[in-house]
Amino acid sequence: MKRLGTERIGKLAVVRSVAELRRRVRAWRRAGETVALVPTMGALHAGHLALVTRARELCDRVVASLFVNPTQFGPDEDFARYPRDEGGDAAKLVAARCDLLYAPPLEEMYPQGFSTSIGAGALAAGQCGRFRPGHFSGVATVVTKLLQQAQADVACFGEKDWQQLQVIRRVVRDLDIAVRIEGVPIVREADGLALSSRNAYLSPAERAAAPALQRTLRDIARRIERGEASVAAALEAAVGELGRAGFTKIDYVEAVEAETLAPLARADRPGRILAAAWLGRTRLIDNVPLPPAG
Repeated sequence: MKRLGTERIGKLAVVRSVAELRRRVRAWRRAGETVALVPTMGALHAGHLALVTRARELCDRVVASLFVNPTQFGPDEDFARYPRDEGGDAAKLVAARCDLLYAPPLEEMYPQGFSTSIGAGALAAGQCGRFRPGHFSGVATVVTKLLQQAQADVACFGEKDWQQLQVIRRVVRDLDIAVRIEGVPIVREADGLALSSRNAYLSPAERAAAPALQRTLRDIARRIERGEASVAAALEAAVGELGRAGFTKIDYVEAVEAETLAPLARADRPGRILAAAWLGRTRLIDNVPLPPAG
């Protein structure tokens, strides 16, 4: 595999080393251009491409990274079977007017002897952090490396991974990384299912049941906002609704303060309802805003 210089996949320029990525970014900066980064693990869908579109709106140049990061997967998770299609991803990025794909090999991201990790603190302790030990440390470490490698002005992340977005914002703030983190709204299928690369794992029956996750969250958010149910009662009802819809296991359904992820006992400030639930072997996450009750 080439480690220096620029390759091409179809019409898209591809670099695989930090040195070549930085060389390209420096050239753009010398030309007075701004740079946005869109970190991905590939298997791109319309949600990822919305990030590229937003990045293009904000900056002159857009770099997408493609790296399936092993340190954010647990030992029993789907790292080995996570969908990979670099050629197909490259074609989608060309259509979205991405300027450069950064697709480093494992040894470029984690060279021999690599031993540093970044903890994500209290923001990573709850919600998905309870069920995926080490996940957010892996995310925080690889995202910090990508931000330092690309040295972009802006980095775009989807709001579907709401907890991840808040963790990344906190890491950037705490470590004084000179980048603006831009959250991009969730992109959904026509029936409301949030787009995810893991949706490909769903059987036809599971896919038919999956939109109930978003519908349930929106319903309980409306009930809380209108004062028709307490937060605790609405969350309890949501668990029952998801079970009846066919979800086989519910990791959590929680109401939290939007930025700190602290539990909300009352809807007295801007919040978010977050959930993770399983359909068979597929774990889905979603979230919806929770405005203060009127």
